[in-house]
Amino acid sequence: MERQLDAYCEHLRSERQVSPHTLEAYRRDLNKVLAFCEKEQVGSWARLDIQRLRRLVARLHQQGQSSRSLARLLSAVRGLYQYLNREGLCDHDPATGLAPPKSERRLPKTLDTDRAQQLLDGAVEDDFLAHRDQAILELFYSSGLRLSELTGLNLDQLDLADGLVQVHGKGSKTRVLPVGRKAREALQAWLPLRALSNPADDAVFVSQQGRRLGPRAIQLRVKAAGERELGQNLHPHMLRHSFASHLLESSQDLRGVQELLGHSDIKTTQIYTHLDFQHLATVYDSAHPRAKRSKDSSQ
Repeated sequence: MERQLDAYCEHLRSERQVSPHTLEAYRRDLNKVLAFCEKEQVGSWARLDIQRLRRLVARLHQQGQSSRSLARLLSAVRGLYQYLNREGLCDHDPATGLAPPKSERRLPKTLDTDRAQQLLDGAVEDDFLAHRDQAILELFYSSGLRLSELTGLNLDQLDLADGLVQVHGKGSKTRVLPVGRKAREALQAWLPLRALSNPADDAVFVSQQGRRLGPRAIQLRVKAAGERELGQNLHPHMLRHSFASHLLESSQDLRGVQELLGHSDIKTTQIYTHLDFQHLATVYDSAHPRAKRSKDSSQ
């Protein structure tokens, strides 16, 4: 089996001309399969079946291998068996129909309400950059915009009199969002300064030279604000997640939050129900007289 594995790796190197890094990763993954076969007394690649391979994947998952790593291992196995079948050394692929365990969906990082207030309620210097950046932060948190939506925002999409902003989201879908009082005030302070830069177009957020701010520039300004005000990393999507989780905590209206975020599938929005539960569980544990049930029951 090892000889055939060596031949396959040589095929990848000389004929497929994969990079040394890729070749090393494939070899490392396939060595795990080879070691498993030896332990299971599987004497040839032709004898490795889907049941045994599934057992190996489950074992590696229990040992802490990520879903992504296991997907790569299965891809390496499929590549090996394509080669073995083509060479007439085997007539099946044990990885066919086999998928790695689903990884747990990571909850998005958010600011709690106190940290959000700390970020936004500090003193704002009376200059171009400070007022612009404050308006950016307030609008992200007030309306839950995506980075691309804020970057592409034009003046005619703002209606500060009625407190509304129209954004063009994914799939060219348009939605109208409320703009909170603090965000309106920040924008009203920013727009006169914006006009002084002789803007090149109708972009709401521009540089001192009048050019529309790109995504990278906005990310850097948000990051700088996080480091300055909170001493932590901050990015636009964290403000969007904070908007969603805080709104859901207060309203309990999942459909409403879905509409505001512009999610086409409510399953995408439902991740915030986990955040909401975490918040409620914290409240319960700190307030309920019998909250420490796990500790009490163990005594």
